[in-house]
Amino acid sequence: MTDAVQERYARFARDEAPGRSALYAAWAAGVAADEEVRGVLLRIPEMRRQPPLVFAVTRILGAGLAAYPQWREFVLRNADKVVAECASRSLQTNEPLRLAALLPVLSEIDGPIALLEVGASAGLCLYPDRYSYRFLGDDGALRAALDPVEGPLTVVLESTVTGPLPRLRLPEIVWRAGIDLAPLDAADERDRRWLRGLVWPGERGRDERIEAALDIAASDPPLLVAGDALEGIEALATAAPTEATLVITTPGVLVHIPRERRSALVARISALDAHWVTIDPPGALDVWVPPVDTEDWPGFVVAIDGQVRAAADPLGAWWEWRTALPADAS
Repeated sequence: MTDAVQERYARFARDEAPGRSALYAAWAAGVAADEEVRGVLLRIPEMRRQPPLVFAVTRILGAGLAAYPQWREFVLRNADKVVAECASRSLQTNEPLRLAALLPVLSEIDGPIALLEVGASAGLCLYPDRYSYRFLGDDGALRAALDPVEGPLTVVLESTVTGPLPRLRLPEIVWRAGIDLAPLDAADERDRRWLRGLVWPGERGRDERIEAALDIAASDPPLLVAGDALEGIEALATAAPTEATLVITTPGVLVHIPRERRSALVARISALDAHWVTIDPPGALDVWVPPVDTEDWPGFVVAIDGQVRAAADPLGAWWEWRTALPADAS
């Protein structure tokens, strides 16, 4: 008989980890076949036992990047610590590469922009104007490059693009803010270590990219508010400068919110005088226009105000424009 943990970890090992982390795939497959370890993980609250979260917690507690038997022994020996730490943590991937997939949508919005992110973590996705971008074709050839006026920066977001290339430009961001249940401080070494711990073993370049983005955020911190977005989004939105266009982003966060509250949050955002930009799984919402076939849609959905624009890798490594180009696209 399968349990929720067995099913979740088997799916992760089969569908999510391959191609990104062979070690995490092996750990997840081990958990799926290990009743004793699953018993430990069943003690963790349901929304806090996702494989990437549990694996990251064990690493910051001292588990080495070793084979499953060694990791299993660590978990069983430190079960109480693992359960307690997981219960106090949440997935805060904060991958700035997602901005490579969101940039075409942000390019549609005339500035100046007041950017507000739900689930902001350390705010690394609040700096679309402070990163360099390289968009490549399937053959690896450069299709487009964008840099801030000062030239190429330490964070270069490289993404593969298929299909037509819409207009791309760096947005004019005049205000940056975020709300998160537990916002992280880009200048705090413990918080930086946690974000680096969320990088999956085997993901090339991510650790260095996040480290460089943390330096940018630490040098010019955004306004980060601790709280539940459903309860605090309206108050935070009123703090945005009135002369700017308010843009609220939810990159990859909605899937981690229970569906009823997720739908309520989207309704609350939609009622504000703001644009809403997201990258989320197709099945996370039923507001897409046109509707998305969840069985045949590659990756996540990139959308503005619910209007579908592109399919994308969950972390932005690739994207494919899926709608007619705007008349003024370059």
